[in-house]
Amino acid sequence: MADKMRIGWIGTGVMGLSMAGHLQAAGWPLTVYNRTKAKTEPLLAKGAKWADTPRAVAEASDVVFTIVGYPHDVEEVTLGENGVLRGLAAGGIVCDMSTSSPVLAERIAAAAKKQGCESLDAPVTGGDVGARDAKLSIFVGGDNAAYERVLPCFNKMGTNILHCGGAGFGQKGKLANQAAIAGVMISTCESFLFAQEAGLDVAKWMELVVAGSGGSFAMNTLGRRMLKGDFAPGFFIDHFIKDLGLCLDECRRMKLVLPGITLADQLYRIMQAKGQGSKGTQALVECLAELSAKDWRACCK
Repeated sequence: MADKMRIGWIGTGVMGLSMAGHLQAAGWPLTVYNRTKAKTEPLLAKGAKWADTPRAVAEASDVVFTIVGYPHDVEEVTLGENGVLRGLAAGGIVCDMSTSSPVLAERIAAAAKKQGCESLDAPVTGGDVGARDAKLSIFVGGDNAAYERVLPCFNKMGTNILHCGGAGFGQKGKLANQAAIAGVMISTCESFLFAQEAGLDVAKWMELVVAGSGGSFAMNTLGRRMLKGDFAPGFFIDHFIKDLGLCLDECRRMKLVLPGITLADQLYRIMQAKGQGSKGTQALVECLAELSAKDWRACCK
């Protein structure tokens, strides 16, 4: 470990709890905050300190990581009255690992600079499994010196780390990744549904396809969950809709037309409207089956 940086962590959800746990296991002193305190108990039980506000986390930390749900949450915990930048001392770093707006990341970086601090935007991909196994991919935007200082922490959470550029570029890299995932999820679900309706043994078919050019990480992980009828969230549909919305916002800003993202957004919004936003993104197969009046459960074991 490079030094004994005091680490602050805000957000202990599906991914954040595991990520913070890796830093704690590496020996960094940890102060934590989450809207629901009970979700921090595994960290507190191992010696982490509790803080009542994001500001209090920052007052006890040299580097503060945040991973929360939506851009308005990022703004509140970072720039709000009791936010991180109200308590972070000069020389400190705030590192947002949520998937959020590139424009907001630029605003946070500017605000941090004004008080002698640095800001990194470092969203991740890899889902709950990647977070648990410390195999996340991390897209980082911000000052290079700040990136180098935080890199030992990133190395405890992920295996693929890229400094994409200045403030906001981590978010841009992650949104491009979400555009890729949008297409892969549609193709994976459509291929499974086609195989089922064609009368194939879908499980055996998948083992052949996943090892070849038609395979993907999504098929190998979420596809296996689909075959069990397991739609528990490794990544919430509600959160994916947020990400797709951010992608579409950037597309409008860049005057870029990407029909695949638009289609994925529409399909997932159908599911959200039916109260299915808390399911995992792999539940898209149910939506596609319903469009043809089919029953995906005929394939599940």
